[in-house]
Amino acid sequence: MPVVEEIVAAGGAAEFLHLDLASLDSARAAARDFEQSGRRLDVLINNAGVGGVRGRTEDGFEIHFGVNHLGHFMLTHHLRRTFRPGTRIVVVSSEVHRRAAGIDFARVMRKSRSVAGFAEYGVSKLANILFARRLAQLQPGWRTYSLHPGVVATNIFPAMTGKLFRGRLTPEEGAVTSVWCATSVAVADQTGLYYSRSEVVEPSTAARDDELAQELWVRSERWCDVGPHH
Repeated sequence: MPVVEEIVAAGGAAEFLHLDLASLDSARAAARDFEQSGRRLDVLINNAGVGGVRGRTEDGFEIHFGVNHLGHFMLTHHLRRTFRPGTRIVVVSSEVHRRAAGIDFARVMRKSRSVAGFAEYGVSKLANILFARRLAQLQPGWRTYSLHPGVVATNIFPAMTGKLFRGRLTPEEGAVTSVWCATSVAVADQTGLYYSRSEVVEPSTAARDDELAQELWVRSERWCDVGPHH
């Protein structure tokens, strides 16, 4: 893998772990492969995602919701036995979450319908914040963070370029808040909050709805066939 080779060449240590977030079975298998290695996790950054696409995952979910939320939910659940007290779980969301007034739980089972899937992307980013918020309430021994990385120059929305994304951050600049949440002593005692530019900011009203966060959590457990008894 070129990325792994680049990290090793720079003096770091890295290895490849196969994971397809569009498959709940793959997310489960990746977590169990890591657990079987006997290692522990101090930091988990849930960053991978899709945007500007249409379709459904192999499990039948709208692709943005299925990849950006459910895949990470499944992965995090099955990695939990590798977490230490104080492990940090960082969830990369987006200011686009403010475009979603809530979550239509019937619609997340259907293929994207909006142009470029932008509305569905917003719902998935709202789910990211609600997931981190609810996880912080359920697991106070860990530390969870959700964040907006900025508008980053990646190809996540290949069809949406030009004026909309002028002044985009480099990937390195876009990683700053994620790394800050993952490592800074300044946030070591914080959990369940939302950040932008390495500062706490208030997310949307929907992202602060604890009833919605609980409903999303319960439905996600059911969809992933996981729960406290697993």
